[in-house]
Amino acid sequence: MARVELIDPRQSDDEDIQGICEWVTEMEGAVPNHFFIEMNFPEFFKAKLAATKVLWQFGELSLSEIQHVGIAVSKANSCSYCTAAFCTIMNYGMKTDEDYTKSFLESGVDVILDQRLKNIINFALRVNKEMHGITDEEVEMLRQSGLTDKGIVQLVNLVSDFASYNRLNLALQTDYDYRDLWRQVGFGYTPETNE
Repeated sequence: MARVELIDPRQSDDEDIQGICEWVTEMEGAVPNHFFIEMNFPEFFKAKLAATKVLWQFGELSLSEIQHVGIAVSKANSCSYCTAAFCTIMNYGMKTDEDYTKSFLESGVDVILDQRLKNIINFALRVNKEMHGITDEEVEMLRQSGLTDKGIVQLVNLVSDFASYNRLNLALQTDYDYRDLWRQVGFGYTPETNE
């Protein structure tokens, strides 16, 4: 059960908040529970989601690449909530084949054939856990994969953005409201044990 009050953003008179709700409903099919938690700080909710939209819409990475990074980083941070959110966006919002999404969730970069995507995900995972150890060679590999400095900065900011959502949902125990499939495949969840 969530550790803070749940406030329905759909009840807000703020046009920006309504726009955010419409955007997420288009991508996920519903307004997710973490929005109800984030509405405890509506000013930051608006700013944070606006920044997330900029990261998703105005950089060099495709929406598919972004969702792959979101799944990989969230799984690495043991956040079944965010992992399921990105799987939902990939599968529902982007119409990506469910079997592919499950396969990537289960096996990670091992199922990726595209070298650019593999390089992006591997770099994102290093930034997430070992940012102090990033090498010039790793950054150069991103350039060879077609990213400019803008795309590299976008990628590092995406990792930071996703990790902040992971922390919010884990620390405040956001109630899971996605398909159980995603936490079963990614985290071994079983309804019988609720684990």
